[in-house]
Amino acid sequence: MTWLIRVGTVLLIGVFIILLSGAAAIGVAYYRMAPDLPDTGALSDVQLQVPLKVYSQAGELIAEFGEKRRLLLDYAQIPQPVINAFVAAEDAAFFSHPGIDPVSLLRAAFRLVVTGQRQQGGSTITMQVARNFYLSRDKTYLRKLYEIFLAWRIERQFTKQDILALYLNKIYLGQRAYGVGAAAYAYYGRPLEQLNLAQIAMLAGLPKAPSRYNPLVNPERALIRRNYVLRQMLSLDMISRGAYDQALAAPVSARPYRSPVQVEAPYVAEMVRAELFEQYGEAVYTGGYEVYTTLQARDQTAANQALRNTLDAYSQRHGYRGAEAHYDISAETTDPDALLMQHPTVAALRPGIVTAVGKKTAEVYLGQAETITLTWAGMRWAKKYISPDQVGVGPKRADTILKPGDLIRVRQVTATSGQTTWQLAQVPKLLGALVSVRPADGAILALTGGYDYYTQKFNSVTQAWRQPGSGLKAFVYSAALEHGYTPASILHDAPVVSRDRGLEDLWRPENYSGRLYGPTRLRAALTHSRNLVSIRLLRDIGVPEMVRHIRRFGFSKDKLADNLSLALGNASVTPLQMAAGYAVLANGGYRVTPYIINRIHQNGQLIYQATPATNCTVCDHPAPRVISAQNQYLMYSMMRDVIRFGTAKAARKLKRHDLAGKTGTTNDQRDAWFSGFNQAVSASVWVGFDNNQKLGQGEVGGRVALPAWMDYMVIALQDVEDRVPEMPPGIVRTRIDPATGLRVPPDTPNAITEVFRQRNLPRLTPAVNNLASEAELY
Repeated sequence: MTWLIRVGTVLLIGVFIILLSGAAAIGVAYYRMAPDLPDTGALSDVQLQVPLKVYSQAGELIAEFGEKRRLLLDYAQIPQPVINAFVAAEDAAFFSHPGIDPVSLLRAAFRLVVTGQRQQGGSTITMQVARNFYLSRDKTYLRKLYEIFLAWRIERQFTKQDILALYLNKIYLGQRAYGVGAAAYAYYGRPLEQLNLAQIAMLAGLPKAPSRYNPLVNPERALIRRNYVLRQMLSLDMISRGAYDQALAAPVSARPYRSPVQVEAPYVAEMVRAELFEQYGEAVYTGGYEVYTTLQARDQTAANQALRNTLDAYSQRHGYRGAEAHYDISAETTDPDALLMQHPTVAALRPGIVTAVGKKTAEVYLGQAETITLTWAGMRWAKKYISPDQVGVGPKRADTILKPGDLIRVRQVTATSGQTTWQLAQVPKLLGALVSVRPADGAILALTGGYDYYTQKFNSVTQAWRQPGSGLKAFVYSAALEHGYTPASILHDAPVVSRDRGLEDLWRPENYSGRLYGPTRLRAALTHSRNLVSIRLLRDIGVPEMVRHIRRFGFSKDKLADNLSLALGNASVTPLQMAAGYAVLANGGYRVTPYIINRIHQNGQLIYQATPATNCTVCDHPAPRVISAQNQYLMYSMMRDVIRFGTAKAARKLKRHDLAGKTGTTNDQRDAWFSGFNQAVSASVWVGFDNNQKLGQGEVGGRVALPAWMDYMVIALQDVEDRVPEMPPGIVRTRIDPATGLRVPPDTPNAITEVFRQRNLPRLTPAVNNLASEAELY
């Protein structure tokens, strides 16, 4: 018995010596390595790589740029079940150990002695934080020592909650997702707090091996790992038996999800990305920048749909161009799903393969076992395209339009009854743009630079330099008012023959109708877009003076023709310039600069706030006044008549009194415009081909561009009061003879009311009985 006591004593002494030696060795190692350890205090100011995010004015996500998906969360924002799941899976003793788990380390050491191989394990969550932030992933004994020492330091400087928040925001969880916030969206398309227990456990199983246990790639292995996490949670009394059973029975519900984009505005997103990249370089993709734009989500959605509807309508008017491709679907080896993958959805136009054609119907396969029936109502429009001015005869049978194997486009349409049906469609070939700004300060409210950004990245709002046609007449007439003309001034709508330099030897412009209208009041000439009157105005005022005046609205001198053709819109402008120029006519006469970025945050800190110049005289940032309040009021008044009686009278359908605008069409109908406004919104629409080909006979601004403007404005102005501008000082109303433009006594028959600058009031003339009626002149 005595020898047993002696042996036990020797063993205890030996163990003590070993432990003491180990402690001494560790102490020496720490003393030697401490100077080389990084400052763990820097973790309190750590900047995790967070992608650039672009938002609407109200905070709806537009886009995200950067390789790493990350959504930073404070500890208080992380649901308790998520904390429990990750602790159970990775470090059950996390809340009780000092940064290292001796039992786990000894277990790993024992395996090394027994097997001679390093085994994964033994690392606490704190040690993983140390490794993820400071160390490489090389598996060496030295690195492990550094990991242990760093973990001790971290535990002394930070709370468990701080450490866990760092860990859960830093870890890689597959699908380019870093941190639990981003992973919730990457796998389930929803915020972390909306995940159920099975989904949380699935995420908690990923840190061990994100690729091996990825539920999208290896659902079977992921399920095994998830169930392990659930068992751990049950054994640690983190969940009840009922919750465990329910979660265990849940199927794998992960799906690949993109970032949860809430507002479709890719052209705006690219504008913002390019501007920030110019400022910050590559750091913009990782620096945690959040950009809040001026965009209004409702307006942007309306702009997207309005432009697409207009381009689709034009495309259908000019006939069906035929299938995008044709495939032999009779072969057994044909995989229709693989074929459809080669033709991505364009906007709302889905690709489909025609599988059968009847007399008045067609069966179309859309992929993923979905087949639809196209009825005759959905394809009867498809006359054959011949040229911009010609289409074929109306089809009588479906088999004259489609054949089995055709790769076509279809879209869903909703009838007035609310019933949804499918319609044959095609991707429009022409381009278009719609942009609106707030006249008070230039904030861009909506912007879409084309039919579909992912197939046409050219931003027509800012990059399409096109002739504005008669849309430029608004500024020509403003110059006329500045030079003493009035809305009642009479000009002759008669032939003009010019030898102006820069033009043909003999230039003989015409009105669009080809007719001549004789003596015409200025208001009527603008209302009906009389070309010859505009040319006479420019010839009287002079080209240099006209160029100076038009430049006030934000246009470049080198983009304006220096001859009489300027009166008909011979210039190069962008839709954004037109919207900004018309904003001057809407806001009292002030030139505002369009802007899209409202404010920028970096990792939660405000680093930029826009301070735009506004249409005010007594404020911190007044915009420059470029025309007088009287000039602006008279222009607004005359341009209202374009909608009331003129080339844009289709817009009377909106049933508003405060709308004003101007159509624009260039020679041979190569560009179609409508720019219009009230005091709250200035919007411009352009439609044309990138190769400048003709749109076709009759495809003028009032037919092609105006419908998009109307569709947009009916939504954008839903909550805006219908209010015409107040008459500024210096403006008077009086009765005039519509034939002569002169004042008449108030009781004169057939006289009309007109507005004038006080200083330009016409002289009084005796009333006559045979005055032409206003209807005849309009």
